[in-house]
Amino acid sequence: MNATAPVFAGLALLLAGPVPALLSRATWPYRTPRAALVLWQAVALAAVLSAFGSGLAIASLLLVPGRDGRPTTSPSQEIRALGLPLWLAYLVVLALTLVVGGRLIYAVIRVGVHTRRRRARHRMLVDLLDQGADHAHDELLSTTPLHGGRDIRVLGATEPIAYCLPGLRQRVVLSQGTFASLSSAELAAIVSHERSHLRARHDLVLEAFTAAHEAFPRVVRSKSALDSAKLLIELLADDSAVKVTGPTALARALVACSNSVAPQGAMAVGGPTTLIRIQRLAGPLGDLRIATAAYVSAAAILVVPTLAVAIPWLVELDRLLGA
Repeated sequence: MNATAPVFAGLALLLAGPVPALLSRATWPYRTPRAALVLWQAVALAAVLSAFGSGLAIASLLLVPGRDGRPTTSPSQEIRALGLPLWLAYLVVLALTLVVGGRLIYAVIRVGVHTRRRRARHRMLVDLLDQGADHAHDELLSTTPLHGGRDIRVLGATEPIAYCLPGLRQRVVLSQGTFASLSSAELAAIVSHERSHLRARHDLVLEAFTAAHEAFPRVVRSKSALDSAKLLIELLADDSAVKVTGPTALARALVACSNSVAPQGAMAVGGPTTLIRIQRLAGPLGDLRIATAAYVSAAAILVVPTLAVAIPWLVELDRLLGA
């Protein structure tokens, strides 16, 4: 039981520092983005659980056996058994663990509420500015396989813009400049990309990573996981578009929309990772061996610590409570 806390702490530090640093510099995730995203989620979840496990394991040492063998719940008895300095140290660790847990819950709620409010306001705005009823817009859509798309909204901007608004009332937002700059196949690639985000609810994945990022103090948190998740969901949407139009049409569409921007809470087709995504389309996609290794690693990261550390700790705690 005494070894549980340091093992959990070491695992949390490993998964919060060296592992994300190495994983963020790797290039193999470009070929297997789905497996890489699962691995990132496993690393993030295991780091959080290990941090909580370490704090709770230390805090559990407050439950020293009393005269009758049962764990004490009286501070005076605990102080007599542990000594005041050690008792205060354990108490501080318990308080910090509860604070981090509270910050995580608060971050999840805050990110979810604020993101949905921004999306609702922007959705109302694009619905008001939509030029979908214009005759010119009908002619543009008639040249593409997207005619009649109820989720598409068109803005009057001359620069190519393409992004999506997730949620219950989903929107794919394009501009007149997008229709003027892209061919029919390229338009289909762009819309397939955005609709893939909406179908897979990639926004929920980003919300989870954003909340975990914001839950920890700035001095200890890193953007590696969040930035990698943003790139990987774009690669997943690219793979979906490639199945519809092929890599060439998508690559050309990405070049045209590379400067596309989106409001907070939306997902734009362009961005700072456009070059990486275009270069990726020129090479082979998918690698079964790497994907299998990533899935096995993700399972091991979550399962092995539980079997090796958590179960013995729970057994010891059950012995204490049942004494």
